[in-house]
Amino acid sequence: MSEARNLSEQVYDFIRRDILQGILLPDKKLQIETVSERYNIGAVPVREALNRLSAEGLVERKKQRGFFVASLPMKDLEELVKTRIWLETKALSESIANGSEEWEDGLVLSFHRLARTSRRLEPDSGAALSEEWEIRHKEFHMQLINQCGSSWLLGFCSTMMDQAVRYRNISMHVGPSQKRREGAAEEHKEILDAVVARESALACKLLEAHYQTTLAALRTVDIELQPAED
Repeated sequence: MSEARNLSEQVYDFIRRDILQGILLPDKKLQIETVSERYNIGAVPVREALNRLSAEGLVERKKQRGFFVASLPMKDLEELVKTRIWLETKALSESIANGSEEWEDGLVLSFHRLARTSRRLEPDSGAALSEEWEIRHKEFHMQLINQCGSSWLLGFCSTMMDQAVRYRNISMHVGPSQKRREGAAEEHKEILDAVVARESALACKLLEAHYQTTLAALRTVDIELQPAED
């Protein structure tokens, strides 16, 4: 039982990573046998992992047809961005009100780690460095809001950040957006400065503008890449 759970965790991590990085494209059919062969893990752990990912919205289970990588329609991205703005600006304002010096120090450190990774990230950088940037990027955004006082709110925000990563990585595959990442670096600095100055209204306004600018950039990319497979 323990070994089966470990294998299920492993294949869950593998599939989730490949979906978020855009390696497994939207609407791709995930046949149990094919996925088992891809990751060299048995069918039972694979099925458990796919059911778990289905509950998280990264995989869709279609009646009589099996599992598919969740689609990425633009209208869903627009709804996602709108909801992120609602929740994350609330979480940010609460964090600024509640945040200690230790929280502020952690935020400055997470920004510097993200900025350092951004400086090393060239258009032809390997997948490992790009993945590191995504990790540092999420760490920074979660650090912004982690003093909001609600584990529920943090959980929702974390899930939405993961969904947004899919759009960003798919867009990088079909239309590289290095300039957008460079622009985002300055936006992160402006948000940090407003938070450190405890200017809550300005910080929330800058965070909203940051997400709206990213949305505008993604609208220029066709991310609905392929029809569902039978």
